[in-house]
Amino acid sequence: MRPALVIFDCDGVLIDSEPLACAADAEALAALGHAITAEEIAERYAGLPVEAMHAGLARELGRPLPPDFAARCEERILALFRSELTALPGVAEAVAALESPRCVASSSSPAKLALGLIETGLYELFYPHIFSTSLVARGKPAPDLFLHAAASLGAAPADCLVLEDSRPGVEAARAAGMRVLGFTGGGHCGPQHGERLLGAGAEAVIAGHDALAAAIEALPRRP
Repeated sequence: MRPALVIFDCDGVLIDSEPLACAADAEALAALGHAITAEEIAERYAGLPVEAMHAGLARELGRPLPPDFAARCEERILALFRSELTALPGVAEAVAALESPRCVASSSSPAKLALGLIETGLYELFYPHIFSTSLVARGKPAPDLFLHAAASLGAAPADCLVLEDSRPGVEAARAAGMRVLGFTGGGHCGPQHGERLLGAGAEAVIAGHDALAAAIEALPRRP
C-alpha cells in the first residue's frame, strides 16, 4: 500500500511530549488539592483537545478550574518544551524516507504544536502542512481534523494513513474513513497500550519509527 497522504499525530508520535505535559498538569492540579499522577492523566486524556481534558478534570475535582488554569499550564509546558523536549528516536529519518506526502494533525494548540516541532528540528519536514485542532469545530475523537487535513492536501480519506498513539486519535481516524496504525514508542505508553489501540481500531501497532516503512508495506490493499 502506498498512501496518498500520511497523517501524523504530534504529541507521543513525533515528539516525546506527553510525560512533560502530563507532569505539568499533575503539578498544577496538586496545588488545587486534586491528587492525580502524570500517568493517570495520560491514560485518561491523552489525544483529547485541552478543553475536553480540562472539562474532565473539573468534573473529577468537583468544581470549575481557575480561569487562568489553562494559561498557566500551557506556560509551564512551553517552558519544559524549551528545556527538555526530544523527538522520538528515528522519526526524522523515517519521515524523510516516506514516498507519500505527509502532514501533522494534532490536538495541541497552535503555539504548543509549532514550538514542539521547532524545538525538535521537525518543523521543516512538515511545513506548511501542520494542522491544529483549533482549525475545526470538533476535536478528536471526532473526524473533523483528519478530514480537514486530507481536504487541504487533496487526498481522499480512504487513501490516507494516520499514525496515532491515543485511543481518541485512532477513533477519529476510523470515523474519517482512514486507515490507522497505532504507535507505542512514546514515554507515556505502558505495556498494554498497543492492545488498547488495536481495540480502538488500529490495523497494526508499531513500537518505533524504524518499523514504519515495513508496517506501511505490510498493510493489505483494500478491495
